[in-house]
Formats: sequence, structure tokens, C-alpha cells
Amino acid sequence: MSAKHVPYRIHLSEKELPESWYNLRADLPDLSPYLNPKTKEPVALDDMKAIFPVSLLEQELSTERFIEIPEEVRELYRSFRPAPLCRAYNLEKLLDTPARIYYKYEGNNPSGSHKLNSAIPQAYYNHKAGIKRLATETGAGQWGTALAVATQLFGMECTVYMVKVSAMQKPYRKLIMETYGANVFASPSNLTQSGRNILEKDPDYMGSLGLAISEAVEDAATHEDTNYALGSVLNHVVLHQTIIGLEAIKQMEKVDEYPDIVVACCGGGSNFGGLAFPFLHDKIRNGKKTEILAVEPAACPTLTKGRFAFDYGDVAHFTPIMEMYTLGHDFMPPGIHAGGLRYHGASSLVSRAYRDGLIGARSVHQTDVFKAAIQFAKSELILPAPESAHAIRTAIDEALKCKETGESKSILFCLSGHGNFDLTAYEEYLSGNLVDVEYPDELLEKGYETLPVI
Repeated sequence: MSAKHVPYRIHLSEKELPESWYNLRADLPDLSPYLNPKTKEPVALDDMKAIFPVSLLEQELSTERFIEIPEEVRELYRSFRPAPLCRAYNLEKLLDTPARIYYKYEGNNPSGSHKLNSAIPQAYYNHKAGIKRLATETGAGQWGTALAVATQLFGMECTVYMVKVSAMQKPYRKLIMETYGANVFASPSNLTQSGRNILEKDPDYMGSLGLAISEAVEDAATHEDTNYALGSVLNHVVLHQTIIGLEAIKQMEKVDEYPDIVVACCGGGSNFGGLAFPFLHDKIRNGKKTEILAVEPAACPTLTKGRFAFDYGDVAHFTPIMEMYTLGHDFMPPGIHAGGLRYHGASSLVSRAYRDGLIGARSVHQTDVFKAAIQFAKSELILPAPESAHAIRTAIDEALKCKETGESKSILFCLSGHGNFDLTAYEEYLSGNLVDVEYPDELLEKGYETLPVI
């Protein structure tokens, strides 16, 4: 099929829903093991049984290339998957570019983002293990919303520690989580020792994902009926998200396309890995030449300015020590509006792929991001989440390069969620009050001083 005959939306049938997730770990040999935060020895499965079910721990450590999706999970996926792949004709026209722009839209579900792809299997495996309640953190609120939705599907309770600055910026996210039955607390809170310790030092501390993780892990570790659920970073989370890219490959095959460039925003790495890893598999195993780009905020430049080193995943040192690109686990992010991208580190798998030159990375300023978001909203009629708009920014930049060179490249990006609950951020931009923030080098050096000695 020629490109001019491509429909606006490219669908898959329910029968074409992928039957397995893709595990990049199978194609990245000699990946460094996680280390116990106390002993600094390689983590054993038993070390994490207090907060995770064995089924998820087996996925976390697996080197099997494809892992079967349980039929119960596939049945729940069918209520909102396969997700559409869209050709951005109106955006192409606006940019006057010869590039062919596609986006995989993950906002067509109750949580409004890609996060439900992992929330459902995590709730499923924990429910099967007899767990009654899940504790978690959330930045912008998409993950907390997704877990609230997923836990109520299995009759479980849900406790969410929401980064304080995001809770202030996004009150409706808190409300939708509570609508689905979750108990939501601004982090730092007085409910955990981790939160109390920070509040004693700084009562006005605005929170970070690293601290919210500490609170959720502490909550899970101190209650027998409770486990911890993470929305990004860990291998099993990124594994579940690969259904995005696996679907996208099938959809592009339907219109005789394969992307020259794949783009996704990157915080912890779940959305980026979800779209990119299946294409990275083709690059590693089949020799594809696709350029794969991770996009992050200039205010939280984990890949583009961070250090590849072993670091804790949280402030209180509860989580395993992982080798990753990091800004230091005590990183206090500026209060930018892309709350889901304010994490100090990146997934070990994403980090290794970047270190090995398999993927590239870009950092962008938030005023440029919101300019791109509004261009997209006006042309494609979907208001994007600020996180997703980072990918839009870079996709537009690549399309404009095609305009300059006359090349007709195929560009695919992930529209990981809608921005219907992010109107405060849009108000800030439209009123001219949104400012760009660059993370200074002196703070980077200070952050590196906190890295553990291995």
C-alpha cells in the first residue's frame, strides 16, 4: 500500500492482540545485577519477596526473550487494546513536511495513559498471590490512576503517595484516583518514617519520585497484606509496556511502512521502552537501521547529563542498587509540569541501551514542549499530556529537518496519554508564566557525591 492510501487510524482486531511481551534483557548480555542496598551483594529473588510476588520477580530477572501474557490479562486488555496507530496528516500539512508522521495513541482507556498496560498485570499477579492492598508512588498521577483502576478490577485496596508539587498542580488527578477507590496522600507524608524524616529537615519540601517510592516501599514492607507496585524503571514494568511497540510493528506492516525514526519521552523508561524495545529487537537481531530517540526535560537531564553508575532507586535506600544513568538519588527536581519525567534515574535496560549506542537521547525545554503540544492539539484534536509532548517536540523537529533536506522519512512517536487533567500547565503556558529551567552543573556534581561506593 502506498503512503497516500494510509488511513488516519490503523487498527488491529482483538484476535491480533499480542500473546507475549518482549524482554529486551534477552538481547543485552552481561547486564549488571541489582545489588542489595544493605550488603551490596547481588540481589537474590528472596531479597525482594517482602514487597513483590514471586511471579513478578521471576519476570524481573528473566532472560527469556518472549514471556506469555496470561489470558486473564489479555481479556482485560481487550477492553481498550489494541490501541490505534494514527497518521498525523494534519500535523504534516501544518509543518509542510515530506515526512510521514505516525503516533501510537495510549490515552483511550480509563487511566488516560499507557500506565494501565502494567497496572493490570501487576494487580493480577499480586491478587493471585493473595495480596489485599498495593502501595505505590505517582508523579503526574497517571500511574496512580492506572493502579487505582486495576486494583478495583480485582477487589484490592490501593494506597498512593503522590509527589506534593504534582498533587498541588493536578488536583483532579487526585480526585479521579479517589473516585476509583484509592487512598491518596501528598508525599512527603506523616504516615511513614521516610516522610517524617524529610519533613523534620524541611517542612516545605515539595517532594520527589525518589521519596514517594521510599514511602510506598516502607508501607509495603511493614504490612503483611500489602505489596509494592512500581510504575516505571524496573524490568517487569517495561516488559509489560512492550505491547505498545509490538502492536505498532503489526500496524505499520498493514500499510507497508517501517519507521526510520522512533521517538518517545523518557522519565523512568516505561513508555519509552514500551514503544522502542520491540523496534530495538529488530535493530539488534535483524539489522534494522532505525534511529531511536529518548526525550527528556532539560530540567531533569538523566540520560543527556547524568552519570552511568550504580545508585539507589529511592531516597531512603530501600530499593536495590541499580546500574543506570542517574543524577543522584537525592535529586530534587524543579517543579516542571511534566511530573512523570522528574525521576533521578533511568531504567537499567534503557541506560544500557544508551551507553551501548543503540539509542540516542535529547533534552528539551518546557516552553518548546508546550508550543509543540498546542500545534499538535490544534491539528490532531487531542490535547497531549506534558510528558507525551516531549516526544511531539522531537518528532516535529525531525519532520522539519526533513523539510530542509527534502527527505521523506517515516517518524513514529508514542502519544502516551492525554492532557485533560493538565490544564493548569496549559494555563501557565498560555498566560506566559511558564519558564524554562536548566539543571545546573554544580548541582549535578553535588548529586554525584551521593552515589554509593561499590
